[in-house]
Amino acid sequence: MLRALYTSATGMRAQEMLIDNTANNIANVNTNGFKRSQVDFADLLYSTFKAAGTEVAAGQPSPTGLQVGSGVRAVGTTKIFSPGTFAQTANPLDVGIEGDGFFKVTLPNGESRYTRDGAFRTDSTGRLVTGDGYLLDSAVTIQDGISLSKLSIGADGTVTGITAGSPESSVNLGQIQLVRFLNPAGLSSEGGNLYAATPASGQEVQAVPGQNGMGMLRQGYLERSNVEVVNELISLITAQRAYEVNSRAIKAGDEMLQTTNDIVR
Repeated sequence: MLRALYTSATGMRAQEMLIDNTANNIANVNTNGFKRSQVDFADLLYSTFKAAGTEVAAGQPSPTGLQVGSGVRAVGTTKIFSPGTFAQTANPLDVGIEGDGFFKVTLPNGESRYTRDGAFRTDSTGRLVTGDGYLLDSAVTIQDGISLSKLSIGADGTVTGITAGSPESSVNLGQIQLVRFLNPAGLSSEGGNLYAATPASGQEVQAVPGQNGMGMLRQGYLERSNVEVVNELISLITAQRAYEVNSRAIKAGDEMLQTTNDIVR
């Protein structure tokens, strides 16, 4: 059986995965804080018929070898944490991270997750939560008597507000902190704009925005997706054409086998 049939099949599977990944990137082009993924590929094992350097004559080594590959495989998907564009929302509870860092949130089961989506809201007790109701892991509570229209979130994460009875004075409501990882590409995407730490990402490092390599906060802004539609469309076209070429290689191999069958008739 021709090796090309199996080799081309691995190429078709690889391009299918690339198209699936590209489709997910495009689908999230308007998702707050979304980071695009890229698929990394590697070639498969090689069959060595003659090793390079094999002596072909007395004292004369072969300058090249003879190897035939077995195809391609997907090694992994890498999150690209380049910054997205910032959109002004005028909502005082919307916060964008300008630079490195993640917001840390707590799930109902007590587990920690991380997000770049700063579209926060307040729950019934005045605590800052995500759109899904997950609690922001910072001691910030909007107390009774605080006018949300005058809520202020500083670049360093300091949250202050103006009391209704004392418009000339402000009250400190808490401090938003950020976390970062040595290898953010090692985070696990959990859906819902959330990431989970893994052994590959390393331990979280928590600090005040603007310190220890953390980014600054921008109130009234949201970070959009870093997906560039033009680049994704190019990737889509490239994957489609590569899929077609691999399918033609399979067709060519099938025609060669058919020719071989016709010889013995």
